[in-house]
Amino acid sequence: MTTGSTMDVTSTAFAAQATIPREYTCDADDMSPPLAWSGTPAGTKAFAIVMDDPDAPVGTWVHWVAYNLPPAATALPARGSRSLPTGALDGKNSWGRTGYGGPCPPKGKPHRYSFRVYALDATLDLAAGASKPELERAMKPHVLAMGELVGLYGR
Repeated sequence: MTTGSTMDVTSTAFAAQATIPREYTCDADDMSPPLAWSGTPAGTKAFAIVMDDPDAPVGTWVHWVAYNLPPAATALPARGSRSLPTGALDGKNSWGRTGYGGPCPPKGKPHRYSFRVYALDATLDLAAGASKPELERAMKPHVLAMGELVGLYGR
């Protein structure tokens, strides 16, 4: 998805291209890591978050979809999917559940996990539980900027 500008996405739990701590995976607490973003463009009305694993053996595996985060939001604490700001909604992941599902790769080479934050010029007219493709279709004409943080996890 092409955007006009980029934002910075960071986590206090791991650096870009570094290992995601076990507590944020299916091997432990399975809670979403803390995320923060900056460089939000003027006109932002909402944010969306997509976390996926492009290295999954069955194709890209969606771990988290969240949208309609308010424009004043610049961060989510750990457990973000369980404590989204008022008005924000969780979408459906590849397990068929709503909310965050942490890294859970098969044994072998570490997988890459991409956390993308999108700044949107509108709140999306989507019900809770939308899929990643539904979110992408709805937000396509509204993306002002995007930022990405990639972490690694293997077993």
